[in-house]
Amino acid sequence: MEKVVEEETPEPEEIIPVPSIVNPGSPLLESYTYHSPLPTAPGPYILGVDEAGRGPVLGPMVYGVAYCPVAYKDDLNQLGFADSKTLTPEVRSSLLKTLSSDPDNLGWSVRVLCPQAISAGMLRRPPMNLNQQSQAATVHLIQEVLKSGIQLTEVYVDALGNTTTYEAYLSKLFPGIDFTVTQKADSKFKIVGAASVAAKVTRDAWIEGWIFEENNGFSDTEAKTGNCWGEELGSGYPSDPKTKAWVKGSLDPTFGFPSLVRFSWTTIKVELEKDGHPVEWIDEGQKGLIKAFATETGRDQRRCAVVKDLGIRSVGML
Repeated sequence: MEKVVEEETPEPEEIIPVPSIVNPGSPLLESYTYHSPLPTAPGPYILGVDEAGRGPVLGPMVYGVAYCPVAYKDDLNQLGFADSKTLTPEVRSSLLKTLSSDPDNLGWSVRVLCPQAISAGMLRRPPMNLNQQSQAATVHLIQEVLKSGIQLTEVYVDALGNTTTYEAYLSKLFPGIDFTVTQKADSKFKIVGAASVAAKVTRDAWIEGWIFEENNGFSDTEAKTGNCWGEELGSGYPSDPKTKAWVKGSLDPTFGFPSLVRFSWTTIKVELEKDGHPVEWIDEGQKGLIKAFATETGRDQRRCAVVKDLGIRSVGML
């Protein structure tokens, strides 16, 4: 009799929660800042700044900072931090756990800019471009760390535009701190690599678990079966084939795209102009005036309603 060998059921992969994801399972409706517990080791401290998600057409942009005592530099160099783009998702997840494993010496924060805020900033008049939004996020995070009582003497920033100009701006804004702004800072300085990991893991977690706010009000079953947006978002970069396919397949010609999309990106503008229904916006008040002007004759033409109601015929009556 042939012996039947039962296959072992593989153990489910351990899902490591990301502490910087606030209200898991809820839509990302506004930008927010997350801070890890404050380190207690004496200073002075060094701090690194990096981001994840500047280029994508989908999802949030996340700025991250990591900081530790100057005396902890040698220990930090042994922890494996590097440019997050060169690491696998598993390694990045593990390193974020490492970043949270020594609360006496290591601290980190992220500023999550939701796609709605990015779009609103870039489309307003005058616009707040992506460099300005990035700069504001960086300044906000440094200010928050300083307000918490951490003494910073060295700050390393991954390049944003002209490195000399940006370095001078930050140095003037935060006197007494030695700033280094350079290209590829995440691969040159371990503390920037740590900030890179914090930003990248946070952004990836938001994208992978994205909850469409447009599904609010539906049951779980309805949301899943009635969702016209595909599951395969890709990386969010316009050149990613999966992202391209998602963008093409997710446009509703009347209602446009869900709020996951950055509407200020050319990729989205082109898609809306090409396949969306054209809309003519007419202010109801203006529409009424136009109609009134068209039907009135003589002195009543182009006279405002108040003047007509009071029976004013000339300036002399005033």
